[in-house]
Amino acid sequence: MAYRTAPWFVTHVFNPLAMKFGIGGSLVLEVARRRSGGVQRIPVLLLERDGHRYLVSPRGNTQWVRNLRVSGECRVGRSGALTAYRAWEVDAADRGPILAEYRVLAGKAVRSHFEALPDDADHPVFELIPA
Repeated sequence: MAYRTAPWFVTHVFNPLAMKFGIGGSLVLEVARRRSGGVQRIPVLLLERDGHRYLVSPRGNTQWVRNLRVSGECRVGRSGALTAYRAWEVDAADRGPILAEYRVLAGKAVRSHFEALPDDADHPVFELIPA
């Protein structure tokens, strides 16, 4: 499964600002790192669709995706007010409608990722269930 690495500016400048100020509706995702056990924190957009909550990885099989697959648990919310969830990966065959709605939600910020990785199977999607 492919993925796109975030540029230095995104990792070191934009992501911390997005988490602190909620830029573009960003929330904080916290997930346990699969090797060290430390906490990985990144900004995400939470898609709410038909009463369900979804996390989408526009960059593909990223580190947070791999960590979430191993732990099966995460916390999402505004910094300081995070909610615990269990995460279930959505089958690739069922991702199409979720990804279409996510592309509308995220807009041009994710367009290049979906152009570079056009196959729905390259974009992991997790349904979040309150823990």
